[in-house]
Amino acid sequence: MRAVIGYTLALGVVLTGAACSSDGGGAPHAQGEGSPAAASPSPTPPPEHPFTGRPVSARKPVLAVKIENTSAGKPQMGLRSADIVYLEQVEGGLTRIMAIFSSKLPAQVGPVRSARISDLHILPQFGKPALAYSGVQTKMIPFVQKAPLYDVSDSSDPAAYTRVPGRVAPYNLFASPRKLLAHAPQAAKAADIGFTFSDEPPAGGTPQKRVTVRYPAASFVFAWSASEKRWLVTQDGAKDMAAEGGQQGAPTVVIQWVKTDRSQFHDFHGSYTPLVHTVGKGTGVVLRDGQAYRMRWSRPSEKEGTTYTTADGKPMAFARGQVWVVLASRKPVAP
Repeated sequence: MRAVIGYTLALGVVLTGAACSSDGGGAPHAQGEGSPAAASPSPTPPPEHPFTGRPVSARKPVLAVKIENTSAGKPQMGLRSADIVYLEQVEGGLTRIMAIFSSKLPAQVGPVRSARISDLHILPQFGKPALAYSGVQTKMIPFVQKAPLYDVSDSSDPAAYTRVPGRVAPYNLFASPRKLLAHAPQAAKAADIGFTFSDEPPAGGTPQKRVTVRYPAASFVFAWSASEKRWLVTQDGAKDMAAEGGQQGAPTVVIQWVKTDRSQFHDFHGSYTPLVHTVGKGTGVVLRDGQAYRMRWSRPSEKEGTTYTTADGKPMAFARGQVWVVLASRKPVAP
């Protein structure tokens, strides 16, 4: 049986296939003859991390890293440790990743690549985080300098970066997240950006096995793995494997329809740089627990986070763990 949620599928999402899917043991002490036993106080649950919904003892600084996302840069290192993975369109209809780290830091992350103007519109919701990247277009340098972030690029903090043998430049530049954050000791700590988490999935989902998202020059399949409790990623027909082992994937995938325009910037080939609009309102699909949910998103300003709600206006609860935010356009501008 094929279950398809009603969306325009030409350059968007294809949803395929319905899935079949106390005490310590001692006697209580009496308060007095005939008195009821004293009730044990309920334990206070540990606080949740605002990016993953997992227990956390303390909130740590936020580090954003720009990571290559074409076959030339695979396999990527450190991405599985990210709290949030943003997937953005770049020149030529390809994609690049901005990974957000806070609750956990890998030993190395990369390949580290250049930043884009869309990054500067996403990052303000994190306060003043650290941003790791390798170069930007010359005309964009003043925008980076004015942005609310700590620059920990390879030109600002070269000691945090290394060239990995066996990889071809520019796809061989990797960084140490701990060294990067040491260069930005005042980076903002993780705070609420609008995510809601729950152990139980919301009502109203449609069972799905596979969901496809298409960009002008890239395609992604998110396939539900009941054994791993994650949506595993396949890119351009190949499993997206991590350098440290296993396939890339996440318990929650947010497919967020956004407007994409041509920005004022171009790469050295003359291809325009897309500007992805993440402020405003829109619709999309949330994937969790083998189901797809229609959702609405809203982000009033760049300094505020994005709220995700169900069709009836209730908070859209994500599964705990890493979250992929796939910023895609139903009608992308041709590269």
